Amino acid sequence: MESVTLSPKFQVVIPKAVREAMHLEAGQKMQVIPYGNRVELIPEQPIQKMRGFLKGMDTRFDREGDRL
Repeated sequence: MESVTLSPKFQVVIPKAVREAMHLEAGQKMQVIPYGNRVELIPEQPIQKMRGFLKGMDTRFDREGDRL
């Protein structure tokens, strides 16, 4: 695990090993989510890359009687 320092402008540099392992690129958008006592950075993916990621998911469900 590597540590980083928060700059006076509240910026961090993602270590090279992590960037390479996650295949991150300069300018890539990321979602920033506070989670408990930590901050999570989640890389945004183009919608085309998301196609099929829920393959095999059961989409059947019971509707309420007044929602038919």
